[in-house]
Amino acid sequence: MTTDPNASDERTARTDEHRDERAAKANASDAEAASPTGAGSEPESDEPEIVDGRTIEHLLTDHERDIASTAKGTDATAAKRPTLDLPRLELGRRDFMKAGAAVGAMSGLAGCTSILADEDGDDSGGAAAGGEHSVAPGEHDEYYGFLSGGHTGEIRVVGLPSMRELMRIPVFQAESARGYGHDAKTSRMLEEEGDGHVWGDTHHPRVSQTDNDYDGRWLFVNDKANGRMARVDLEYFETDAITNVPNCQGVHGACMQLPDTQLVFGVGEFRVPMPNDGRDVQSPDEYGSVLTAIDPETMDIEWQVEVDGNMDNGDGGKEGRWFFATGYNSEEGVTESEMARSDRDYVKAFDIPAIWDAVESGEYEEISGVPVVDGTMDSSLNEGDRPIVRYVATPKSPHGVSVTPDGNYAIASGKLDPTCTIIDIEAIAEVDDPQDSIVGRPRVGMGPLHTAYDDRGHAYTTLFIDSQVAKWDYEAAVEAEAGSEEPIVEKHDVHYNPGHLIAAESYTASPQGDYLVSLNKLSKDRFLPVGPIHPENDQMFYIGDDEAGMQLIKDKPSYPEPHDASIVHKDKIEPAKTWDTDDYELDYVAEGEESFERVDDGTVEIEMWARRNEYAFPEVTLREGDEVRLKISNIETTSDVIHSIAIPEYDINLALAPQDTREVTFTADQPGVFWAYCAYFCSALHLEMRSRILVEPEE
Repeated sequence: MTTDPNASDERTARTDEHRDERAAKANASDAEAASPTGAGSEPESDEPEIVDGRTIEHLLTDHERDIASTAKGTDATAAKRPTLDLPRLELGRRDFMKAGAAVGAMSGLAGCTSILADEDGDDSGGAAAGGEHSVAPGEHDEYYGFLSGGHTGEIRVVGLPSMRELMRIPVFQAESARGYGHDAKTSRMLEEEGDGHVWGDTHHPRVSQTDNDYDGRWLFVNDKANGRMARVDLEYFETDAITNVPNCQGVHGACMQLPDTQLVFGVGEFRVPMPNDGRDVQSPDEYGSVLTAIDPETMDIEWQVEVDGNMDNGDGGKEGRWFFATGYNSEEGVTESEMARSDRDYVKAFDIPAIWDAVESGEYEEISGVPVVDGTMDSSLNEGDRPIVRYVATPKSPHGVSVTPDGNYAIASGKLDPTCTIIDIEAIAEVDDPQDSIVGRPRVGMGPLHTAYDDRGHAYTTLFIDSQVAKWDYEAAVEAEAGSEEPIVEKHDVHYNPGHLIAAESYTASPQGDYLVSLNKLSKDRFLPVGPIHPENDQMFYIGDDEAGMQLIKDKPSYPEPHDASIVHKDKIEPAKTWDTDDYELDYVAEGEESFERVDDGTVEIEMWARRNEYAFPEVTLREGDEVRLKISNIETTSDVIHSIAIPEYDINLALAPQDTREVTFTADQPGVFWAYCAYFCSALHLEMRSRILVEPEE
């Protein structure tokens, strides 16, 4: 259901009395609260904040409990939902924690059940399903959607607008269907750059660009859990490089220097000692977080910049000079209470050419083999008229930041504040006080997290607590007074609690302006129950008709837990149908070139091929204790004829696309008869495709 935020609806009528009463109390009790546009200030006391006789922590616990019961809301429970007509610009962090998290969240989430129905009782979930946005069997989608897989450590590829899942690309963990982590190359990559980790947490997939448009060459993604960055080759839809990032724990944001993917940036989140080798463990003042710059061609680390506080998300300007990262914990605390003392945090604006100048002039400290430049507030490199990092103060704990398609603004979403902060990028280099680069702060709703764009000057921001997406005009927000709701065009309920969202080609200079996907953290009652762990809910909207408004097309259950995504038009990606043998280092084994060689008493080298129904060697004889180096090529030339070789007793499972070659080494330490077989159904004689492995026992 599309709602007009400036109009009265049943929620407004139901809560006017409560709102007036509570707003008066809130204004009276918090008249001394600082304005979000002012400088940061410390609270007078570190004691837990009390609201209606309860601490904020207790109220948030109640909020979590209320979330669980919203899926079956009733008129009776709806009537008891309190709301507040919150002050506009005067709303500080403390006000928001009282009103937004403890109260606004309950009304917003409950509204996603009982008030989603329109006057005729129809749920908005199917309002625009099917029709012109459907994709018939056998037809292709217009877009590729690349979704992070979260805890699965993978990238998921879907087609839009069908939302059909097309493929999964394993990145930070072994995966058997594609044999990733089972052959010598990918297993070595995971081991050498895995630092002992067997899982990852992918968050922000970004596709490489040339001249601020997708070029379809690579996709980059972060591992928030273990501080790694990876590169996916979009010709073969396969991970081809992983970089283990030192001096940080947890790379959260993954972005690029534009317009031509000159660098890939990893935004470090958790503060740790540098190097983290046991020193300074009891000295949090010595901890640091870093922005890491990586060469996209080599995946080598060029430099890092240390900053104050923790960092969160990031995005790059369109012209190549600036990179932006949101931050939290400017207090540099180590507990929740220590991290929540201040009313302000910062967006960090990194001047990339100035950082390069510092590196090239030797103004850095080498830590863990990486040049680390001091970008903290007190650094001498931040003095003078060309600081390497500018700190733009915002309301507490901003979350997402994204640059508008025209490159004019960086917009940071408030999270704990109901506004978005609009930073004029051109002004950053010109003003003496970074605060003067802030040119707008519209009030968009409760819990703004991330913002995407269409091609008509609209921003779309997820409202986690309200369970809505807000559509607003960012140029109108620049012209409006701070805290104004006038730039809001419409809001649409989602199901439930959205995190990221992505519009088609929103990260480029030329968004398509037709489809938008909201990646919702909770699904609750939207799908068949599958036990206590629910799927998440990815909801797709058609946004191409401003007069009709946002139209919800479909729900898609999603395995936990995707975070961000990129949507790329199909014409910008050219996947291979078969492997080009020049694109890998191993020598291709053609028919007639197969070989079995005993190199010495304990080493055997086998080179063989596979095609429908047979392997090059129907039988192989080994001795117990032999080290076996096995190389195998799929000699099929027809696309989509996949073979594999599985020898379960030796934990071997290689997947082979047409013209691909893989290698594995194992020790034949178990005597006996073992069948090597094809684990992909490839022909009518698939079951007969096998090779007998004879391992003779030691005498």
